[in-house]
Amino acid sequence: MRQRLLMLCCLLGVCPLAPAQQEDYSQVQITSTPLAANLYLLEGAGGNIAACVGPDGALLVDDEFAPLADKIRAALKNLGADKPVRFVINTHYHFDHTGGNLAFAQSGAVLVAHDNLRTRLERGGTVGNGGSISMQVQPSPAGALPMVTYANELTVHLNGVEVRVHHYPRAHTDGDSVVFFPAANVVHMGDIFVRYGFPFIDINGGGDVRGMIAACVDVIRTMRPGARVVPGHGAVASLDDLREYVQMLEDTSALVQKALKAGQTLERMKKDKILGAWSARYSPAKGFIDTDAFTDSLYNSLIPPPPRAVGAGH
Repeated sequence: MRQRLLMLCCLLGVCPLAPAQQEDYSQVQITSTPLAANLYLLEGAGGNIAACVGPDGALLVDDEFAPLADKIRAALKNLGADKPVRFVINTHYHFDHTGGNLAFAQSGAVLVAHDNLRTRLERGGTVGNGGSISMQVQPSPAGALPMVTYANELTVHLNGVEVRVHHYPRAHTDGDSVVFFPAANVVHMGDIFVRYGFPFIDINGGGDVRGMIAACVDVIRTMRPGARVVPGHGAVASLDDLREYVQMLEDTSALVQKALKAGQTLERMKKDKILGAWSARYSPAKGFIDTDAFTDSLYNSLIPPPPRAVGAGH
């Protein structure tokens, strides 16, 4: 449990350990990989960044951690971006994807996100899967909150490129944005799709495995053959990689749903290791989400909500 909480802290940038035990960001290197003309993947610490660069300035999808902002700027300059970042689109509210918001906003970037993401950054709260993973996060400063929010979808036009931002409800969280670069046949999926093993589903943040599946299926339907899929964490993927991931989500969900209908408790599901067939592939040693934690996530996604009290709500 301690190992998992430390992993969660590092992923979300809220590690409660003493400074000497926190990640040394001075040692982090920002690497870049071309995705298409003037479109790059930037990797450092935290979530993957997509960067669109050109004469109008740069657009980022996510921005990792605050201490890395200058390194990200330097990496962009090496890619020919000689103007400040114009836009930052946040895929979801977790701090390993939004930690640089304040730094980029203070240098003139417009922060863009779904309505629910702004609310969660503004209020703080508990990140968790409704069971074995839980972590309190503090409200973000006002300057780190998105200035432009949307309900369903929006389009940004920059550097002659159309960037489509689409909301998928109740997926990894309740404020997820998937960012499409149609001309380049590239999509950034945030943590709806990850490649470190079983995904983290932020049940406390409005996440739900059924929404994750629906989002992935729609992305597969939307993208053209040969698409490059940027996950929230891990190497750039293909549509076939995404299909394999969806199949895992569907099959594991079906097993947990079947056990629920049979009246099995969560403890019994874990004891019987009903997801054991996927452990070797998706629960590596010292992985963030082990098989039991993922069972928690599916159970808490699929269990029927308690009945509402008579007269409650309208």
